[in-house]
Amino acid sequence: MMVLLYVLLGLGLAVAALMVIGSRIPRGHRATSRIRLEHPPEMVWAVIRNFEDLPRWWPEVRTTERLADQLGQERYRQTLGNNFEMTLVVAESVPRERLRTVIETGPGAAFGGAWMYELAPLGAGTEVQLTEEGWIRPPLFRLMARLVGYHRTLDGYLAALARRFHESARPEHVSSRSAS
Repeated sequence: MMVLLYVLLGLGLAVAALMVIGSRIPRGHRATSRIRLEHPPEMVWAVIRNFEDLPRWWPEVRTTERLADQLGQERYRQTLGNNFEMTLVVAESVPRERLRTVIETGPGAAFGGAWMYELAPLGAGTEVQLTEEGWIRPPLFRLMARLVGYHRTLDGYLAALARRFHESARPEHVSSRSAS
């Protein structure tokens, strides 16, 4: 019985220590990754901008459903592989150049942020740069994100985008930083 008590006490202290460490990590972060594709910006833009087709080539997303626009902005509900749902709002769209999506959050949301997709012609191909400006509220989740790396989801998306074009482009990390 005493052993169990010590184990529980040890686990409690470990979780408390992780919470303290996580609380010292800034809530916000910014990370950028990029790839170079052999296809022209028009083709890459068509794929990136077609949210409904996303589940066919990015395994992280199970479904994407177009919702009613609000305030003139497109909205999409995505269901991720773990059945977590989130709503994305298209905040900016400049064809073949730039797309900015924002996670629609409510009070008490655990995380949120925006993705900025930037396309630049590169010879006959395209450089795709993807930036996440995000925030994470729970300290333990902040610590996990820092340990796993802020680029993980960006890199997964970009690698899947390359596979969609039957290419093997590897994401390159451009930047990563915490921001308060």
